[in-house]
Amino acid sequence: MTLRAGELLLRPWDVEADLDAVVEAYADPDMQLWNGGTTDQDAVRAQLVRLADWSSGTHASFAVVSPSDEVLASVSLHAVNQKQLNGHVGSWTAPGARGRGVMTQVVRAACRYAFTDLGLLRLEIYHAVENVASGRVAEKAGFQREGRLRQSYLCGDGVKHDEYLWARLASDPAPT
Repeated sequence: MTLRAGELLLRPWDVEADLDAVVEAYADPDMQLWNGGTTDQDAVRAQLVRLADWSSGTHASFAVVSPSDEVLASVSLHAVNQKQLNGHVGSWTAPGARGRGVMTQVVRAACRYAFTDLGLLRLEIYHAVENVASGRVAEKAGFQREGRLRQSYLCGDGVKHDEYLWARLASDPAPT
C-alpha cells in the first residue's frame, strides 16, 4: 500500500533500508523532546518491524519519502478502532524536511486514506501545547482544536506536558 502526497510517497517501512535515516532523525533534540525514540539501532529496528506489520488492523504506518527515496518523515494511523470508526494520527518530520509544508500534505493524504479506504469517521491528533509546529500542521490539515488535556503525556524531558486535542471528521470540508 502506497499513497501519494504531491511529489512525496507514503510507503510501508523498509526496515533495513530505512534504519539509518530513522536513527539519525531520532537523534534530533526536538525529536527526543516531543516524540521520544532511541538511537540504539537494535531498538529502532524492532520498532520498524512493528510499524511495518499492519496485520493487527489497528494501525498503518508509512515512511514519507522524497522522489529519490530519502526518508523525510513518518505518519501513522494508530489506535484504529473499526467498531467506533475512530483513529489517531501520529507523525514526525526529519530536521532537514521541516518548514516546507511536508507534514501538512502528508497528514491530508493519511486522512483521505483513513476516511475513504478504512471508512473511519473521526481522526484525532494530540500534541504538547508547547509544540507549536504540530498545532499548525493539525490546523492546516483541517483539524479543529477541541480541548486541552492537562498533564497528559510524559515527554522526553521527563515532564508530564499538557496536550491539545484536535479532531477531524470525515464529514468536515476538505482543507484548501
